[in-house]
Amino acid sequence: MIVNLSEQNSIANKFIAQLRDTNVQQDRMRFRRNMERLGEVMAYEISKHLDYQVQEIDTPLGIANVSLPTNDIVLATILRAGLPLHTGMLNYFDDAGCAFISAYRKHHKDGTFEIKLEYVSCPDLNDKTLILADPMLATGASIAIAVKELEAYGQPKELHLATAIASSDGLSYVKRLFPNAHIWMGAEDEELTAKSYIVPGLGDAGDLSFGEKLQD
Repeated sequence: MIVNLSEQNSIANKFIAQLRDTNVQQDRMRFRRNMERLGEVMAYEISKHLDYQVQEIDTPLGIANVSLPTNDIVLATILRAGLPLHTGMLNYFDDAGCAFISAYRKHHKDGTFEIKLEYVSCPDLNDKTLILADPMLATGASIAIAVKELEAYGQPKELHLATAIASSDGLSYVKRLFPNAHIWMGAEDEELTAKSYIVPGLGDAGDLSFGEKLQD
């Protein structure tokens, strides 16, 4: 299943527009908050596809029967850019376990790069609902490496991939690698630059959230 939020009219379009807007991007706190709000919308949409069971809830005046989700969720993200999107999802899935992966692009003098992995923290994933949040799905390499690394921590019963902006090439790559994954995106852009940045995209989500970094 693939869900593109921009294909339907909702408040998510406003958040995505402001994430892309170079003028709004000057406010780093607002950029983080818009990414967080997009994560909240995605969490709400994902919640419609979870497993539910009716439970009895005691109220001051009686008993209410409420259908509640039963999934044991683990929210994973790739540091550092994924933190605001992850936070938004955690605002809704507030009892979820969390996994964190430190990965970055190691650039070479010839303009190429490779994904370097330095750190993973993850709970047991066996029979869990794993949701991996990464704001930019460019080539798909970071998500692929992250999912493969997380496999060492158990076999989740289902995988959801959540991203703000996906490139068409990256989306196709991830679909081939993980055909059973549920993919959630704010928008799909067709073009990738020679340096594998999404066009029109929104720029570097990590830098826009937390400030520019020195390139390694």
